[in-house]
Amino acid sequence: MAKIVVKGVVRRAGRQALQPAFDFDVDMPSDVICGVDEAGRGPLAGPVVAAAVIFDPSKPKIRGLDDSKVLSAKKREELYEKIIDRALAYSVASATVDEIDTINILHATMLAMKRAVEGLSVTPTVAKIDGNRCPQLSMRSVAVIGGDALIAQISAASILAKVTRDRMLLQLHEVHPVYGFDAHAGYGTPQHLRALLEHGPCEHHRRSFAPVREAHARLGTALPVVAAGVLEAAAAEQGVDAPPF
Repeated sequence: MAKIVVKGVVRRAGRQALQPAFDFDVDMPSDVICGVDEAGRGPLAGPVVAAAVIFDPSKPKIRGLDDSKVLSAKKREELYEKIIDRALAYSVASATVDEIDTINILHATMLAMKRAVEGLSVTPTVAKIDGNRCPQLSMRSVAVIGGDALIAQISAASILAKVTRDRMLLQLHEVHPVYGFDAHAGYGTPQHLRALLEHGPCEHHRRSFAPVREAHARLGTALPVVAAGVLEAAAAEQGVDAPPF
């Protein structure tokens, strides 16, 4: 059964009762714990990326882990190397722009997380997921709101996902320099919005996100058909994941 941890209580799906928060932290000595997080739910372009990390208990703990959004790019890069060196197993996966526009950003995020967990070379017994919901997994899972600042494995996954996605957007910038992907990683900054209106969207822009659709409409270019539910999910996402700058 999946659980959701919220500000000092554990809420079990399908139950009214609340339990003390220490419940989610009492792991069995034999548990193999993986942390899972994503990067890139809010941007207007590029994939959504997720990572899963299992620590190697025989290696030193990594100091300085935190939510990737509060770390500098330099610090994230430093920690990235330490994480992949000291992890027992790690996996990074993604969902494409086409998948985001087909199944919606929320489901695409869950898909990327599921792929990341399933890509691990070691099978975990419990997955701790940042956020308020879990993807469908074969092992026990716990959703922890703010987990990227609370649980080291989730912090590590947050950093791997963020660094990987930033590198992807740097590669996109080399192909499409007019959008400034190297500066905003696809987020809806004023610079990005101006470029959208001036040059129109490219194939890496998410057609289900309103600013991209508005740019198509203003330029009179053809808009692909996107299901209403997908548009609603994209609209709900806007403003939730603010640019980490």
